Amino acid sequence: MADIKDLSAKLQSLKKQIPFATAQALTSVARQIAAAEKAALVRKLDNPTPFTVNSVGSAGARRDALSAKVYVRDIAAGYLVPFEFGGAHKLNGQALLNPKDIKLNKYGNLPRKKLSQLKANPNVFIGDVDGVNGVWQRVKAKKGRKGKKRLKRSANGTRRPRAKNPTPKLLIRFGDALPVKPTLGYMDRAEKMAAGLMPGALSKAIDEALKTAK
Repeated sequence: MADIKDLSAKLQSLKKQIPFATAQALTSVARQIAAAEKAALVRKLDNPTPFTVNSVGSAGARRDALSAKVYVRDIAAGYLVPFEFGGAHKLNGQALLNPKDIKLNKYGNLPRKKLSQLKANPNVFIGDVDGVNGVWQRVKAKKGRKGKKRLKRSANGTRRPRAKNPTPKLLIRFGDALPVKPTLGYMDRAEKMAAGLMPGALSKAIDEALKTAK
């Protein structure tokens, strides 16, 4: 009878440990999936920023709330959705900014607030030049040689044509949102990892619970 009572007490203790063990297993798997999703962003995207990579996070489970989740924070999720499901690039404004003759940051992106800085430059304007809409920089005309007099009239007495102003330099071209090919595989990766990792993680957590059961 003592053995039965002892076994019954251990079973009751184990019963109390099961929710805790399940929460531990769920949290462990969620963290592993989040790490894998971050690594996938680095592989699948072209030089993503730390902001994009670190937008992936996880929330652990509790013994009274047996649910863990892996998520992408809202701002990054907004522009990453097309890379998962297809569609067009999300635009921050009314047009796609396609940098041309302008310095980019180390991630290949237009520096933040750069467009505002360009707008404040009196030598820069936004408009259409020869059918191309974008941000343009005026180019100064080359000065003539010092000491050389300008001829007001040509040899036959007619006025020389006025020199044309140099063509402005295109800094940023405005365009439409481009289609995106799905490349992330975020959902598929998460589902496969959860199915593959959860049995082992749960077994390990239960073993630990058995060892500590009194």
